[in-house]
Amino acid sequence: MTDEPVLRIERDPDDPFVTFVMNRPDKLNALDLELLDALDTAVRDAQRDPEIRAIILTGAGRAFTTGFDLISDDFEMDTEAWRADMTANCERLRVIWNSEVPVIAAINGFALAGGLELAMCCDLALASEDAMLGEPEVRHASGPPSLMMPWTTPIRHVRWLMYTGDMIDGREAERIHLVNRAVAADQLMDEAKKLARKLARMPGPAIKFAKASINHQQETAGLTSSWLYNVEVISTLHASEHGRKWMRKLKEKPLKEFLKERELPFRDLD
Repeated sequence: MTDEPVLRIERDPDDPFVTFVMNRPDKLNALDLELLDALDTAVRDAQRDPEIRAIILTGAGRAFTTGFDLISDDFEMDTEAWRADMTANCERLRVIWNSEVPVIAAINGFALAGGLELAMCCDLALASEDAMLGEPEVRHASGPPSLMMPWTTPIRHVRWLMYTGDMIDGREAERIHLVNRAVAADQLMDEAKKLARKLARMPGPAIKFAKASINHQQETAGLTSSWLYNVEVISTLHASEHGRKWMRKLKEKPLKEFLKERELPFRDLD
């Protein structure tokens, strides 16, 4: 047992920005309800704090986050239960996407599945060159909660990543515009803090209203509609015979065995 919080909050001593550190390193910062609720509360609180003008989001240890915790619950559910679960996750992600305080993802290590969706909902993203990003959940008949990738990345790359479950490193993520910039791992937090200082020193309303306009453009283009449609189709997938089979395996097998079985058909292709 540990008294460490699942989300560390570190204020900068010189500029009005804060760093949120997802802090479940032994679980590769998998997103359980406690961490999701802590992050939701922290982002909402930051918007009410005049001394916070930018947020950095990163992970402790070897990962940004590997996505939603696959061993915290029984995921063999019907469509209605999946719809409620995915809608709640979308609402949490939307808090970050809609935050008046700009959020920078500092992607250290793995950013997978719902963890990649989390990073894509941030305003800006830096990644270590050796970070690994992807949507591997497609390989066990699953899909992302928010369908954010088409709003950040050219569609050819979206199809590749979401059809194959391939993972890419930070350099490739920069090349396809999945992140703004890839940097050496030992420079990631320095670069993230430099960017946060720049944002924190900007006139606050300038970013607030620029973001409002940019988000409105995405809304007008159909972002909310696409998220809602995705909830329906992925809920149906999860509750299908094929989806239930994989969710049953997840319940019955240790996670390492589950992932080994999932990846076996692709061992010679990745």
